[in-house]
Amino acid sequence: MMKRYLQARRLQHAYLWIAVAAIGLWAATAVPAQSSSALAAQASQHSKKARSQPQQLPAKPSQPPAFTIPIEPLGFTAPGALYLGERHSFASLDFMDEDRLLFTFRVPGLMRRAADEAMTGDERQIRAVVLALPAGTVQAETLWTVHDRARYLWMLKDGHFLLRDGDTIHQGDATLELKPWLRFPGPLTWLQLDPSQQFLVADSREPAAMDANPGEAASPPSASVNMAVDGQAPGVSKDIIVRILRRDSGQVMLLSHTHTSVHLPINATGYLESLHATNGQWMLILNYFSGGSTILGRVDSACSPTFDFISQREVVATTCDSTGGRRLVAMTADGHQLWHEANASVPVWPLMVKAPNGLRLARESLSVSHPVSATSPMENEDIKGQLVEVFDAATGKVALTANASPVLDAGGNVAISPSGRRVAVISEGSIQVFELPEPPALP
Repeated sequence: MMKRYLQARRLQHAYLWIAVAAIGLWAATAVPAQSSSALAAQASQHSKKARSQPQQLPAKPSQPPAFTIPIEPLGFTAPGALYLGERHSFASLDFMDEDRLLFTFRVPGLMRRAADEAMTGDERQIRAVVLALPAGTVQAETLWTVHDRARYLWMLKDGHFLLRDGDTIHQGDATLELKPWLRFPGPLTWLQLDPSQQFLVADSREPAAMDANPGEAASPPSASVNMAVDGQAPGVSKDIIVRILRRDSGQVMLLSHTHTSVHLPINATGYLESLHATNGQWMLILNYFSGGSTILGRVDSACSPTFDFISQREVVATTCDSTGGRRLVAMTADGHQLWHEANASVPVWPLMVKAPNGLRLARESLSVSHPVSATSPMENEDIKGQLVEVFDAATGKVALTANASPVLDAGGNVAISPSGRRVAVISEGSIQVFELPEPPALP
């Protein structure tokens, strides 16, 4: 089942990524970076009939920040305009708890080519600081070295975090000391966690049929049935290996070979599969890790929808209409619809950030000067800013709108606290922290 799902999602992924400049995708569905030189070509290849207007930046946040922390004194400098559209990860902003932020960012300077052949990409320095709120006092600081330009940090709910570098996942805490946790036979291209953070999905680029060394992520005999190469003759390798692992032990539960990194929405019980049922309708299936599956329901969408677990109990689908407009649809894990976004829009390169308790989510997307279409593609100079919208997960009500600046098209500039009551946004030379009412609970 997982093999069939990944094969279908790869085809959907390839089709949708061509259209990313025109109609936008969640970041998780488009893991590889794209160069700015490809923007016009992507938009001109596929626009459909996107008539919705581009999202506009508000003149000011919907409410003033409770406090701000200047970031220039911490050593942060905005990346140059030439990087816009490259989808490089320049920063990561995360709440360690309600009263501490972990802010990490690349330090400009001469980049050196990694000596280790397994480390593809460029070596760069990342500065990390732990900030006490509201004063912004630096409680800990350090400098890390990473070897590519993709996302490198994932925050955990207990104040720890995972740092990805090359073929290794490190664990860290508020002291910012790193300890190697799990090593793979090849460099990691992507990580994702289920809402409970019991399971980890890891995509790695590695040679086929390589035996794991001590400390490396390996596949148990029970997973060997999932190791067949999809769509090719036996013995022919593919580039990416997708594993689902238990985070407490590193045990591999499922494994599949693919050509590209694949977004695999999971919760603590299984993973989602969407199948085209009838014209404009998609069937949503939950495949259990313990075996078996169940149909959760159907969603209407003119394109292949994408799905994300906001919490163990809630799924958010990104659907589109026949004009190219995008809409969020939220449903419970048993298929009952909670809410849907009232007005369709065309968010460009949207990214999603979730509160650890699953009660709020933020969407940030690029604001551009004109509707993007095949006849009017997006150029770098058309990007005017980055819009942040914070939704209550239970109702879909917009709790906050704000601008993020500088534009970081790979994200890392928005964070939501564990309670969902604080939202931090990098804007206008500072970290702006907004205090919101208690989010409503899921029904």
